[in-house]
Amino acid sequence: MSWLDALGWFGSALLVFSLLQARILRLRILNTIACLILTVFNAAIGVWPMVAMNVVLAAINLFFIARMLRERNDETAFRVIEVEEDDAYLQNFLEVEGAEIGKYNPGFSGVTESSSRFAYLVVHGHETVGVVVVRDAGGGVGQVELDYVTERYRDFTPGEFVWRHSGLFAGQGWRTIRTPDAMVGAYYEKLGFRRDGQAWALDIAAVTRPTEGDVADPA
Repeated sequence: MSWLDALGWFGSALLVFSLLQARILRLRILNTIACLILTVFNAAIGVWPMVAMNVVLAAINLFFIARMLRERNDETAFRVIEVEEDDAYLQNFLEVEGAEIGKYNPGFSGVTESSSRFAYLVVHGHETVGVVVVRDAGGGVGQVELDYVTERYRDFTPGEFVWRHSGLFAGQGWRTIRTPDAMVGAYYEKLGFRRDGQAWALDIAAVTRPTEGDVADPA
């Protein structure tokens, strides 16, 4: 087998492998590399229609890669929605994603109704891409029970949009957010969390809840 044949086979195999990826960013990157390899291969053997097709496919991939990277840290691309812990949609999401949740949050056993527990969905367009559940542990500490991202968006960190909105937590009277010990695939360091033993902790500005006397009379 010549090096040119080997290049063609490798490009074809990589193209097929890219389509097996569940993570959309990884799929696009691998598919782009495969298209570029096949562009070189087909140009070398003079199959110009295939050259044109692979050039167009690579350009399409690059367009979507650029858009995904641009949206990666864009708060307008992701929304955080607070839901009740017994919300039917939340419970269905947790059930469907249960096996994957267990891999990355091994200590999570589900969400039960409690006035001290708060749940947040992270959505991209109409798609739910993540969920965060925090429990009031007392003493000004919010204990993270779940921080999960669906496989399609695991090359991103959509949970960060929950942590960026620190007002969500300070409004509960929390001064610190603490994660479970030894979370798998933790990404907290770049978001301002600090190490706290085997866990991560985020210090947030405490906000005093207004008392009834502090609320202005609308009249």
